[in-house]
Amino acid sequence: MTGAVDGTIAPREGEGVDAAALAAWLRAVRPGLLADGAALAVRQYPAGFSNLTYRVDVTGTEAPAVPTAFVLRRPPRGVKPGIAHDMGREHDLLAALHPLGVPVPAPVARCDDAAVLGAPFYLMAHVEGAIVRRPADVPGPEAERPAVLAAMAGAFVRTLAQLHAVDAAAPPLAALGRPEGYVQRQVAGWTRRWLASRTDDVPDIDRVAAWLEAHRPEGRGAVLVHNDFKYDNLVVDPGDPARVRAILDWEMATVGDPLMDLGTALAYWVEADDAPVFRMLGLGVTALPGSPTRADVVQGYAQASGRDVADAPWYLAFGLFKVAVIAQQIYARHVQGLTADPRFARLGEVVAALGARALDTARTGRV
Repeated sequence: MTGAVDGTIAPREGEGVDAAALAAWLRAVRPGLLADGAALAVRQYPAGFSNLTYRVDVTGTEAPAVPTAFVLRRPPRGVKPGIAHDMGREHDLLAALHPLGVPVPAPVARCDDAAVLGAPFYLMAHVEGAIVRRPADVPGPEAERPAVLAAMAGAFVRTLAQLHAVDAAAPPLAALGRPEGYVQRQVAGWTRRWLASRTDDVPDIDRVAAWLEAHRPEGRGAVLVHNDFKYDNLVVDPGDPARVRAILDWEMATVGDPLMDLGTALAYWVEADDAPVFRMLGLGVTALPGSPTRADVVQGYAQASGRDVADAPWYLAFGLFKVAVIAQQIYARHVQGLTADPRFARLGEVVAALGARALDTARTGRV
């Protein structure tokens, strides 16, 4: 496999996967899944900023394997243990959601033994479809792009509302989190993460953290929240862009306030008039003609979910703050020399821009 497959690259330096060890482990835990003589070829999805994700193709045999491709997820080097990098938790969440009809990849197997590949990991079935990060990823001819983006945006909002309608009070989802005091804990927790990962002074971030605590709403109930709901975590049907085939990257999912999910989604929703630095987040496709504004997304969610969205500006400010802290955590690993990904060198600039926009949202009350 020398050519690019499904937007993948050869694994970056220090982020390789031992394909032979993976195949041996898979045969041991899932006998019969791989045909006799089959081998595995591993390539890396380069676009993610957090956990490492790989495409694993079955090769070396003419006998069909089911499935013929998997996706592997594992934490990066240099991260501390926690929910965001808990591969077993993410695997088990997929196992709980898949039977409910939630569009998620089918889990295949999990490995808690770091000796196999150097870190815990899990495998899930590969879902064919389009993951839209750049204009070129939008399905269909360029002339139809505005209509396709409008259809995708409608699917985006409806899927988020449908996710929030899942019965989160039933086991095993009810054990995911503690909804009481969720908003307060989120503000306090992300403030602690900011202080722990800070490499430079960013006064706007400090001001936003204080404002969020001082103006904290009571919350809008307890639902299953994805906590990283954005276009590049969705697999869209290329033939029907109004249909989401799968929701990916569940590492931060929990039970909590649904508007926290909306706020994070809005933080990633770049508009045409936003500063160019926000395109570095890889989600500037929402700024193209045909995509609704953030205000339109808020109203669409209100209609699809029936929820009160009056506090949307607070939740957007929080979403921008949270995304800034996530970017800072990754930037700190770059500063410490724990990652070879060249994209991370400019994340300090992104952190400052997110802080400035969050503070502007807090002061103006605009989404």
